[in-house]
Amino acid sequence: MAMAKRWGTATLALGAVGAGVFMAARRVAVAPPDPELERRAHATQYSGPWRHGFADVNGVRLHYAEMGSGDGLPVILLHGFPECWYAWHYVMPHLEGQFRLIAPDMRGYNLSSKPEGVESYKLDTVAQDIVALIEALGATQAYIVGHDWGGVVAWHLAMYYPERVKKLVVINAPHPAAYSRELRHIEQLLRSYYVFLFQLPVLPEAALRLSLGWSLPLTAAVPGAFPNEALDVYRNNVQQPGAATAMLNYYRALARSAPQLLREDHPVIVCPTMLLWGMLDFALVPELIEGTEQWVSNLRVERAPDSSHWVPEEKPGWVAGMLAEFLA
Repeated sequence: MAMAKRWGTATLALGAVGAGVFMAARRVAVAPPDPELERRAHATQYSGPWRHGFADVNGVRLHYAEMGSGDGLPVILLHGFPECWYAWHYVMPHLEGQFRLIAPDMRGYNLSSKPEGVESYKLDTVAQDIVALIEALGATQAYIVGHDWGGVVAWHLAMYYPERVKKLVVINAPHPAAYSRELRHIEQLLRSYYVFLFQLPVLPEAALRLSLGWSLPLTAAVPGAFPNEALDVYRNNVQQPGAATAMLNYYRALARSAPQLLREDHPVIVCPTMLLWGMLDFALVPELIEGTEQWVSNLRVERAPDSSHWVPEEKPGWVAGMLAEFLA
């Protein structure tokens, strides 16, 4: 009897602690943006040489930054988590003389629409945004360049909307079949722990808002890759109403569609494709590169031995040089 009473008391205490943690996390997750941070982030984004525009596509409004000009096909630069278009701000000036560069905020990020619900962030829905953006830019095809989650979208576009992709460049984002293969090995499974944590409610939103300012520099291999002004942009991005949940909903939608997305019988990609890989990536094992040619018929692989996951920020000159040569 005494044991049962003590057990009941302990259970109640743990429940109270859990409820307190959840309520504290919720307060962090829904806290309003910091006005001073918002002012600095806005100044940073609008003080550069790029132009800004908006496109109403596929039921959402996408913001994009643009550089360069010309009559050639646009180069669509797709960012990853937890960034925004600004991830490309180092790379774009190197290429503006050669290409028309379009760096959108994908749905849920920064200045773009943030529709509610996990279903709004299904991979094919996000890919359809980019197809519609290409059309809104007056083109039928584009060069697609994607990093991290932008790379996941880029792979999907090349597999399922091949008529829209002239050439494909993916940076530190594995082909889904390669990712499925490596998840059967303990090292990649352990490195993917955050994908499972992101399925929880509220707590990931709070953690993302609290950690973003230090986690990006901590995981970079090149000092100075994330200066304070860049961190201002990304921190303000995640503080926008609904943004943290929207960004995490990419992972939640992915988990719900995992059996379909992680199968190994995707259509073979036939367009010229280049895979750039930072070999010091903390989240993705280098073995993910191996065997990609079985799903991509025209593949080139280039490795950055001294770069981590954040290759566009750490090696912008190298990335720009690779793009200039490959997309020419």
